[in-house]
Parts: sequence; C-alpha cells; structure tokens
Amino acid sequence: MEIIELIDIISRGEDSKHQFKKYMTNAGSLASEMVAFSNSDGGMLLIGVDDNGNIIGLNSEELRKLNELISNVASQNVKPSITPTTENVQTEKGLVVIVKIPEGLNKPYQDNSGYFWKKSGSDKRRVDSREELQRMFQQSNLVHADIIPVKGATIADIDIDYFKEFFGKHFSEALDEQSLPLQSILENMNLAKDGTLTIAGTLLFAKTVKYKLPVFMIKAGAFDALELSTSEYSDSKDLSGKLADVFRQSVNFIVTNLRHVQGRQNVNSTGMPEIPAESIEEIVANALVHRDYFISAPIRIFVFRDRVEIISPGHLPNNLTVENIKSGNSNSRNPVLASYANHVLPYRGYGSGIIRALASYPHIDFEDDRDGNMFKVTFWRKS
Repeated sequence: MEIIELIDIISRGEDSKHQFKKYMTNAGSLASEMVAFSNSDGGMLLIGVDDNGNIIGLNSEELRKLNELISNVASQNVKPSITPTTENVQTEKGLVVIVKIPEGLNKPYQDNSGYFWKKSGSDKRRVDSREELQRMFQQSNLVHADIIPVKGATIADIDIDYFKEFFGKHFSEALDEQSLPLQSILENMNLAKDGTLTIAGTLLFAKTVKYKLPVFMIKAGAFDALELSTSEYSDSKDLSGKLADVFRQSVNFIVTNLRHVQGRQNVNSTGMPEIPAESIEEIVANALVHRDYFISAPIRIFVFRDRVEIISPGHLPNNLTVENIKSGNSNSRNPVLASYANHVLPYRGYGSGIIRALASYPHIDFEDDRDGNMFKVTFWRKS
C-alpha cells in the first residue's frame, strides 16, 4: 500500500471495514478485533494510528513484538484459527502496520474466552442473543432450525392417517407394512428426536400445529389503501395448521382479495385473478419452506390497492443475492423441510421457483433486507 492510499483511508475515518489502533499489547483485545472482522465482512486493523486519525508510528522493536503477538493470537486465541496478512507502510512518523483480516470461511469464530464478536459500525459488539448465535451456526451449515425438537410435541401428535398417505407417496410402500416402530421411522426421517417431533415433523404432520408452534403462522390482511392500516381492513386472518393447509389458505386469501378479469372466458365465468395463481403459489411455497425458523415471528401477507406483499422472517442465507435467486441459484436453509415439501406443496426444490414465478408474472420485486432481517416479495397489481 502506498502512503497516499494509507492517508486516504485514514482521512475517511473508522468504519466497519477499518479500525485504528495506536498500539496493541493485549492478546485478548486483539483476538476480539480479529473475531469481529472474521464473523463479519472482513477488514483492516491499522496499528500506529490513534482514534482521531493521527499517525503515531511504530519503531522497529514495537514492530517485532507486534508481529509476534499477531501470529500467536491468530493461531491460538481465535477459534478456529485464522491467517491474517500484514503490510508495513513507512511514514515520516514511523511504521504503520496494516493487518488484513478476510471474512472467515468457517464462521462463527470465537475468542479464547468463548465469546463471539461481530462488527457494529465502526465498533464491535459481543453476540449474546441465542437466536443470532443460532443463525451464525446455521450460515455455516452447522445447525438447521428444522431439525430442532419442539418441546411438548410427541409422536402421539402425528396425524397418522395424513402421515400414512404421505409415506406411501414418498416411499411407494405402505407404512403398516414396515417392521420398524413409528418412532424409529420418524427419527430416521429426521422428523423426530428421542420421541419428540422436530420443527419439520411438527409443521408437516402434527394434528394441532398452532398449539405446538403458535408463532409460525401467517398473518394476512387486505387493505383498501396504499399503506398499512391497523384500524381499517377489508379482510384479516391468522392462517395456521399443517404446512400444506397454511399454503392453501394463504393462496386462497390472496386470490380472493384480488380483482378477477374475464379475459377469454365466457360471461358466466368468475374470471381469472389479475395475478396468476401459479406465480402466487411459487412464492408462498418458497416463503414457507425457506423462511428462517430461528426467528420467532410469523410470515406476513398484505394485499394493498396497488400491490401484494409477502414478508418472510430472515434475509437470504449466506451469500445469496436477489440476482442469484432470479437466476435459479438456491441455498436450502431448512434441508429436511425442503426434502419432503415436494410431496405436500407444489414445490420442486430445484431453485427454479422464482424463475417460474417471474415467467408467469414478471411484475415482481424482491427485497433482501439484511438490516431488518427479512425478505420481501412484492407483486405489483397492473391495474
């Protein structure tokens, strides 16, 4: 790095990618900085620069001790270990050491005290929230929400007739002909653990989902307005039940509250919805299968005068972008749920749902709100 580039970075001040340090001697403090960058988007530590952006510089002895500290901390105080790179820039006041820490490939990282850190603006913060920690592990494919056991949901809560029908379709064999007991079958399918239904097992097959997982419903509202109104609505429902039931209820709610057009149908026809049902089905199915079940919040559906919004808890997982999913890329947040969804929903699991939705109705916008931790799909009503 040239001195001109260094001065330019310093002149812009600290931010989420650049942190200034006059000097560092404490291994714990350096480890927390490295962990925060690794758990976020990576960045640079500029050592030899004070908080006000004044270059202090380091002498050769300070540089020797610092390099030794950086090496030891990166390999011993950060778990899993990381490999930062350093660059020394000579200034009139001494050396400035630039420690480059890339975004980690093995998130989440923690320091020797077992603390997880993330960048928060120009500072860092300790991650204490269970939900946020779960999402960090989820992003690394170390844990998935859909295999977590649901307290109080037992094998007895299975809708056995419904499950028998599903089992026959999925395996082309009758459940009653199996030699294993029902509990073993459900556990082998990752739908139960130690006699307790998982989130996937409960959502797919429980008789009374709303009592076991009441927060994972869909809250739907229709408004004769352009913005959300809590006092005046034309239709409002809380949609709950098995995943297949919630899917049907959701699609029916949207279609019922849309205008219907005659098109090429005869005069006695009820008409076709202004937004094709096929497109709505694809987006609703994706919302149910791919929402973040670590977040205790419902999916929300709003039908406004000029648009329909479907808002799912959780932004796109990992490094997926809106352009990625519009091109057919996918990353399964809930692999067990996704593996069985194609037998209860019009869901194929090929990553092509968004492509089909757009092909059927191109007037759709997607918003990946990472700060608000939600994903919003907007159908614009043409009329």
